[in-house]
Amino acid sequence: MKKKMVSAILCASMVAGLVVVPGVAVKAADDKKVIGVTMPTKDLQRWNQDGDNMKKELEAAGYEVDLQYASNSEETQVSQVENQIANGCDLLVIASINGSSLGGPLAQAKEAGIPVIAYDRLLMNSDGVSYYATFDNYKVGQKQGEYIVEALDLENQDGPFNIELFTGDPGDNNCTFFFGGAMDVLQPYIDSGKLVVKSGQTEFEQVATPGWDTAKAQDRMDTIIAGNYADGTNIDAVLCSNDSTALGVTNALAASYTGEYPIITGQDCDTPNVKNIAADKQAMSVFKDTRALASQVVKMVDSIMKGEEVEVNDTESYDNGEIVVPSYNCELTVVTKDNYKEMLIDSGYYTEDQIQ
Repeated sequence: MKKKMVSAILCASMVAGLVVVPGVAVKAADDKKVIGVTMPTKDLQRWNQDGDNMKKELEAAGYEVDLQYASNSEETQVSQVENQIANGCDLLVIASINGSSLGGPLAQAKEAGIPVIAYDRLLMNSDGVSYYATFDNYKVGQKQGEYIVEALDLENQDGPFNIELFTGDPGDNNCTFFFGGAMDVLQPYIDSGKLVVKSGQTEFEQVATPGWDTAKAQDRMDTIIAGNYADGTNIDAVLCSNDSTALGVTNALAASYTGEYPIITGQDCDTPNVKNIAADKQAMSVFKDTRALASQVVKMVDSIMKGEEVEVNDTESYDNGEIVVPSYNCELTVVTKDNYKEMLIDSGYYTEDQIQ
């Protein structure tokens, strides 16, 4: 059993609900369980939504919530998780910046008997991870690759078609799934010459975007256009693993590209990108309904706190280098101009004025 030390500095979000008595363990005044939630950053829309959804759902289920954002700083996130452990949180939900950077805090959590749920990004190289809640990230890449294959009709057309490749942060373990899933679909067409990467940049390290940063993706696309497409040569498709990189690509195209507009993939259905889908500036985005993910995590939290069996649907895929982490994969959907209103507005995920 973990010990809650009275000397620990209280989590800011817990102060109002705690009573401190010398010699007595720190507990919420109403004896609510305290869930520590850490998200990578507020700079990307999806993490704000994820954090809000998690806090809302957990509080509705009767938990105290300490929600932290790490400003894309691994050092900050390590400190935040360590503080949550010291402050006596009963369970941790962690969406990591770098899945390999939290080994120390995870070891502390295991020693203290605190369960840990990895949220949408697998926590690596630690046996202190209890469960993983995510979407099928390999399938995300597959769907992006399949969309390009179908949109270019690669099964029936001779080509060649020009394509460029963008994925996300190299420290995000999900990127290996996103990019791997897409390339397993696209690589045969590259090998046959139907798809041509004129920049020559096909390796993960070459196409990764630190921090999933829109400006970095735009800078790289600017350079690719200047070096390979300045004469008006068409770019037929751009594989982008998510919407922030896709936004950088569309910004670069608007600034300097003169050829026919390419097919651009994405993920997360961020509002600027949904607007671009409606305006034919982005072809698709893979929709991962974070409401469903938050709901599943709350179910997992409830089961853990009550000592019940935790629902999982994958006990084989997610080897973190130390253990295979039992996981739950939520469903995902391809959103295009044809169905974005149904999937995003009619479902209540966005209001219509948010994407006009």
